[in-house]
Amino acid sequence: MELRELRAFVAVVEEGGLSAAARRLHVSQPALSQTVGALERQLGVKLLVRGSTGVRATDAGTALLAQARAVLARHDQALRAMARYAGPGGGALRIGIPLELPSGLLDPALADLSEAHPGTRVQARHMPTAEQLVALRSGELDVGFLRERPPGPEFDALLVVREKLGVLLAAEQAAELAGPDGIPLDALADLQWVGFPRAGSPAWYDELTAVLRGHGLDLGPEAPQGQALIADVKLAAVASGRAFALAPPGWQQPLPDHVTWSPLVGHPLVRRTWAVWPADSRRRDLGRFIAALDRSTGG
Repeated sequence: MELRELRAFVAVVEEGGLSAAARRLHVSQPALSQTVGALERQLGVKLLVRGSTGVRATDAGTALLAQARAVLARHDQALRAMARYAGPGGGALRIGIPLELPSGLLDPALADLSEAHPGTRVQARHMPTAEQLVALRSGELDVGFLRERPPGPEFDALLVVREKLGVLLAAEQAAELAGPDGIPLDALADLQWVGFPRAGSPAWYDELTAVLRGHGLDLGPEAPQGQALIADVKLAAVASGRAFALAPPGWQQPLPDHVTWSPLVGHPLVRRTWAVWPADSRRRDLGRFIAALDRSTGG
């Protein structure tokens, strides 16, 4: 028997039904039903029966319930005893956030963290990838959201989102260039790319510019270091009719009437964002946050 099976069984008995227990455990009802069924098959006995008022334990289930609660209590007691040897939990969880992180991406994980660790405060800092890496190495951040995955064993990482980038153009230009599947990337060759400084995210910058150059685009001089790729910069340049900018679908900023977003034919540009944290971290609140993020993003 596994602890997760015992915890699932106890939750069903205590909640009196699969639906309520599934909500309590943050799993789907079919998955919970399969877990309890597997436990019954292992033990060779019927543990639960359905009635007009819900689910109740059989005699065998009642006997197991007491034992399962005792096992889970001892497990939780052991975790509390070991917590003093782990890294600090509670206090502040410092998170690095890049520009244009999809709206609502972190909400389920933050809600789960708040419920499980109410003493943990979240501190968000907006920083590009390179600065986040420096802060992670110096201990100034606990977890960052980076546009590239760091190599080596120093950090653990979880892919949380893949965004197929499209193009922001002056509306008249988009109408001329767009076909049924969007705008070909090479059709933008006569326009200036509103880029970002390579120093902010070197690996992502190199990947992106290699694709642009491979489609015949002349990128011009690199954006000055420290120049933020904010919405106003993009829109002002694009509105002039001499430039284009890249953005994901459902871009959070409202577009003026004379600027429009279009997909790129074949989706040649995919922006990935990774959650990255020190591999040797023993923070339980960070572990809970990452696990909830993994569930909510399908990572």
